[in-house]
Amino acid sequence: MNMAALVGSDQVSESTDKDDLSLYVSAFIEKEVGNDLQSLKKLDKLIEQMTESKMQLEEQVLTISSEIPKRIQSALKNADESKQSLNRLLEQEATLSSSISSHLQAAQPWMDDLRTMITQIEEIERHLAYLKWISQIEELSDNIQQYLMTNNVPEAASTLVSMAELDRKLQDSSCTHLLGFVRATVKFWHKILKDKLTSDFEEILAQLHWPFIGPPHSQAVGLSRPATAPETYTNLETLFCQLLKLHTSDELLNEPKQLPEKYSLPAASSVILPIQVMLTPLQKRFRYHFRGNRQTNVISKPEWYLAQVLMWIANHTEFLDEKIQPILDKAGSLVNARLEFSRGLVMLVLEKLGADIPCLLYDDNLFCHLVDEVLLFERELHSAHGYPGTFANCMHILSEETCFQRWLTVERKFALQKMDSMLSSEAAWVSQYKDITDVDEMKVPDCAETFMTLLLVITDRYKNLPSASRKLQFLELQKDLVDDFRIRLTQVMKEETRASLGFRYCAILNAVNYISTVLADWADNVFFLQLQQAALEVFAENNTLSKLQLGQLASMESSVFDDMINLLERLKHDMLTRQVGHVFREVKDAAKLYKKDRWLSLPSQSEQAVMSLSSSACPLLLTLRDRLLQLEQQLCFSLFKVFWQMLVEKLDVYIYQEIILANHFNEGGAAQLQFDMARNLFPLFSHYCKRPENYFKHVKEACIVLNLNIGSALLLKDVLQSASEQPPATAALNEIGIYKLAQQDVEILLNLRTNWPNTGK
Repeated sequence: MNMAALVGSDQVSESTDKDDLSLYVSAFIEKEVGNDLQSLKKLDKLIEQMTESKMQLEEQVLTISSEIPKRIQSALKNADESKQSLNRLLEQEATLSSSISSHLQAAQPWMDDLRTMITQIEEIERHLAYLKWISQIEELSDNIQQYLMTNNVPEAASTLVSMAELDRKLQDSSCTHLLGFVRATVKFWHKILKDKLTSDFEEILAQLHWPFIGPPHSQAVGLSRPATAPETYTNLETLFCQLLKLHTSDELLNEPKQLPEKYSLPAASSVILPIQVMLTPLQKRFRYHFRGNRQTNVISKPEWYLAQVLMWIANHTEFLDEKIQPILDKAGSLVNARLEFSRGLVMLVLEKLGADIPCLLYDDNLFCHLVDEVLLFERELHSAHGYPGTFANCMHILSEETCFQRWLTVERKFALQKMDSMLSSEAAWVSQYKDITDVDEMKVPDCAETFMTLLLVITDRYKNLPSASRKLQFLELQKDLVDDFRIRLTQVMKEETRASLGFRYCAILNAVNYISTVLADWADNVFFLQLQQAALEVFAENNTLSKLQLGQLASMESSVFDDMINLLERLKHDMLTRQVGHVFREVKDAAKLYKKDRWLSLPSQSEQAVMSLSSSACPLLLTLRDRLLQLEQQLCFSLFKVFWQMLVEKLDVYIYQEIILANHFNEGGAAQLQFDMARNLFPLFSHYCKRPENYFKHVKEACIVLNLNIGSALLLKDVLQSASEQPPATAALNEIGIYKLAQQDVEILLNLRTNWPNTGK
């Protein structure tokens, strides 16, 4: 059955191949011959081509059938050779591996012995190195002893410096006993040398009457001694340099005295040893007088010890600059003697403040007094004595969290009290410069000037804080105070709303304008620009602002005071709008009669000897004049300028819409309107600008249209009616001085004229 199935499948396959061949042949003939009987002539040529192709294929088959067996035979031969070669290599590998294993096994005892010997050698080398270090230290120690026996202190000091350098090199070593030995040796000789040199140095200083406790003129004793002075100063220089050498070992042995970490003092090295010795008597005096139960140690009188330190710095400055600084320069030291001396004394003040502040933290008056005195001390220290802001100073103590928050609270409390008193003062709304015209341009009421002075004082108080984050907290306090003051001004303003042209209302408006102007000026100040950058970094870290706001801050498009300025400007605009509305209502009431004049029956200009102001316009112009004069005196220049321009804008539209467009005009009426406006209304504003008519564009151009002579008016009317396009009409209007009014407006105005000739239409 299987055979039958196989035979059947072969037959099926063969039949399938034959079918494919038949299809291929049919397709080929269809392609080459097709339905064209003429193409049958090509059959001979096709048969020749096919026969030739068949012969070529047969040759290729014969060639390939003869080459394949050879290739297969060659490949089999190569494989056999490779197999034999691989077997040989495997045999060699096995032999070599066996040989190596036996060799290693035999050499293992030697390796163990060698490893033991290497370990012993390394141990011996460590011992030798250890002994060398000890020998070197002992040699240096012996040398110091020899130098001291021969009284060669300079060389002894130099050798101690070398020993201290060895101590520094050994800091990373794990040999604790060696480290202890070196440190003990350095400490031993350092104490001997320091005690000896300190004693000698103090004797020299005593000869110079150091320290200079009295007034500055007492320094003359130390600066100009008689004949012994050269020798004394030579000894001073020698001992100072020797003590300076000991500073290396002194730093190694004595950690600089540090205040608690909560004060975040900048990292600093200890004061150089000779200056320490010079500071010792002053430190003793300071601790004697300002610690314990002494009468001079009064917690409510910080100015006593602060003034004392400033006096000591001033008394010794000349001696340090003229006598000590040259010694340091000659020794190649970069230390500034005066600043180093000041730094040592300031540390006494910091310790004292750190001890006193917790005791008076909750007594507002004492704490505020302390802060005031510390700030005065800092200002004197930096300005008069050149003390750098990068050194540890009192502001670091005031920046400690508890103390700083208390400072902020007290600052806010006293500022609010000051604001209460300045607003309740009888002179709160009066300018203290009211009688001095040149100074009183802003017409600033006393309360506003006092408030901005208060803000300026607060800025001076915190601008030297070491941390930007602390400065930003004070800036927020200032902004809160500005907002509080704005709210107070708003409350007072609401009480004065009924008298929006009154003195107090205008004073409030001047105050708002002044504060806004000053804050805008401060926004460009370098100090506040630096705070803006610091705020940008804080906001970026906390993601408290949008990308747009961050971008505006970064590009300086906005400032730290923008929110306050915007609120003040809004208040200013509201107040000005209320004033303009009040005056405008008065003017409208005064213009009622003028509005009802019989403009179409007035005599022409030729019928009048002299043109005169309309009697009905007098109340309007008098009201306007009086209010302008009143507000010019009460508002500052910039506010008054905004006021009259806002008023003119409303007045221009009112006269145009309510008077001109509401009436018809004959020739006399148009001329009278032109005279009232150009010769009476416009000149009221000539004190405030050169061409006031340019602010009354509607009125001015309406007067032009109404006063055109008949010919020009007819011509213009024809142009406007016949102009199908805008440009010709615009050109015609521009030619007669019309730029503001639209074509339709001009046509309406022309129709308001009654003096047209009778054309029979």
